[in-house]
Amino acid sequence: MQTPFTKMHGLGNDYIYFDCVRQPDLVPDPGRVAPGLCDRHTGIGGDGIVLILPDSEADFRMRMFNADGSEAEMCGNAIRCVAKHVYDRGHTRKRKLRIRTGRGILELVLTVGGDRVMTVRVDMGEPILDGPAIPVAVARQPVLNEPIVLASGRRCAFTAVSMGNPHAVIVVDRITDEMVLGDGREIETHALFPKRVNVEFVEVLSRCEVRMRVWERGAGETQACGTGASAVGVACALNGLTDRDLTVHLLGGDLNISWADNNHVYMDGPATFVFDGTVEL
Repeated sequence: MQTPFTKMHGLGNDYIYFDCVRQPDLVPDPGRVAPGLCDRHTGIGGDGIVLILPDSEADFRMRMFNADGSEAEMCGNAIRCVAKHVYDRGHTRKRKLRIRTGRGILELVLTVGGDRVMTVRVDMGEPILDGPAIPVAVARQPVLNEPIVLASGRRCAFTAVSMGNPHAVIVVDRITDEMVLGDGREIETHALFPKRVNVEFVEVLSRCEVRMRVWERGAGETQACGTGASAVGVACALNGLTDRDLTVHLLGGDLNISWADNNHVYMDGPATFVFDGTVEL
């Protein structure tokens, strides 16, 4: 049986989307099929797969599975794509949506032009800063500049933030491939992080601008990470390195992050269709 899908990306963070709004059981075992579908040589290729589902309380529900088949609580780039998909494909005419994720129900505001979603503003909720709740094996709140020793004996320091999923933010003078592809891989599975962790490497360019690369839990390096950019905004402000309104430059483009006075983090960015297709699951 051929199953329809849509390939979409948010700043190059690409996922395979399955529209399950009218058929919730369309993909019966998403964790099993995700690795094969996401393989960039033998599959469709992507950082993961996303199921767009109905919900009894919210407008829609999103489930996201990493390329290794593990289910993630939340993805900032993916949820913008979900909003664009349900609006552009006619599931809703609302320009304010409530979408359930593993983090809970999030609120989104759509900017529409020519009857198509151009950008999406996501209320990412309040950052979680308590060590055990992130989770990280450090019983403090917040966890700032916590030292970590790598297998090589080198030391670095991270600030821990959860935006529904765990992040370790590391500020450096200059980001290198060795850091992202080597240290990022190692830190993801470090004993300090019982549920693994996303790792962001950050160069501070000014009070309102940073550059970031990310090693994502279960996916490796990706072109962008919306929850990661949100965590970076919080971590840099907590450490006094930047203001609370920030432009984050990622490999795939820019996200605007604002940590507002109500303690909610807001993320603004685009979402893009790539192509439609069918695949045998």
